[in-house]
Amino acid sequence: MRIASIIGLVTGLVSLIGLIAWQGVADIADVMFRSDWRMLLVPLVWLPTLFMNARCWQLLFHPDRTPRFWPIFYAQWMGRAVNTLLPVASIGGEIVKARVVILWGANRDDASAATVVDKTVQVITTILWGLIGVSLLAWITLDDTMVLSASITIATLGAGVAGFLVVQKAGMFHLAVSTAHRVTKSDYFGDMIGAAGAIDARIHDTYRQRGRLAAAVTWRMAALVMQTGEVWLAAYLLGYPISVVEALFIKSLTSTLSDAAFVVPNSYGVQEGAFVILGGFVGWTPDVALAISLVVRIREIVIDIPGLILWQHAEGRALFKRRQAAKDGESI
Repeated sequence: MRIASIIGLVTGLVSLIGLIAWQGVADIADVMFRSDWRMLLVPLVWLPTLFMNARCWQLLFHPDRTPRFWPIFYAQWMGRAVNTLLPVASIGGEIVKARVVILWGANRDDASAATVVDKTVQVITTILWGLIGVSLLAWITLDDTMVLSASITIATLGAGVAGFLVVQKAGMFHLAVSTAHRVTKSDYFGDMIGAAGAIDARIHDTYRQRGRLAAAVTWRMAALVMQTGEVWLAAYLLGYPISVVEALFIKSLTSTLSDAAFVVPNSYGVQEGAFVILGGFVGWTPDVALAISLVVRIREIVIDIPGLILWQHAEGRALFKRRQAAKDGESI
């Protein structure tokens, strides 16, 4: 998977650079900087979704052992930054956020189960979000070929999440660890079988909490809808305003296509290509669509880079504490 992510990163960056070169760096920059400093307002419109996604994840912990909101928020922020900026195929960030919240005192089994179910919720809401986009695509464009292509993408995502749910029901952690134990005969995996089964049991318990699960889906879906604001505001600030419905149409399909291309880190090139194609339906020329896509990416600098720094700080403190504890143990 790491090799695929690296290949995806290179391919995506080449595509992105090619699109910018095709339209001209100067032309795109001219469109982008018409808004001056006001383009920094675009990430602020997106920021509330970080809080909403954290609330979604928090709801998926056991009701009697739910961590406080702020540790959940910071861990979610770090995980998102890792998934966005590093070639980890949208999985590494989930591991990071679970690890961080465990370092801060959350129960290991609860954190692991909540993270797996949260990832499932992410994909389910992405499919619902994509269906909204396809419906608007059919209404706005009347292009059967485009609608069919988008529908196939969403159906593929649906098949993927169905398979993921089947694996979870079968006991994904116990299955993986027991298989590794049979193949390697290692005591390391043998000792993990019981713990893996406990995590699977927590996952099943989480799905039984129907009310909390429905609330988590609602929070995640509301966050996706709110992200429409960044496209609407970017277009408005650059002087190419569109309606809220048109912004919803573009955001839903570009984000769904970006999520489907998970092997391309941060959907480099994928997002830009989608903006160029879909932007044509709302009257944007390719250079304008690229400029708006790049303005939307400003949040990666304003929000995601600080998230990476925060993650390194958390890991550094944890490492320091472990070394200090080891020194104290040796001195006794």
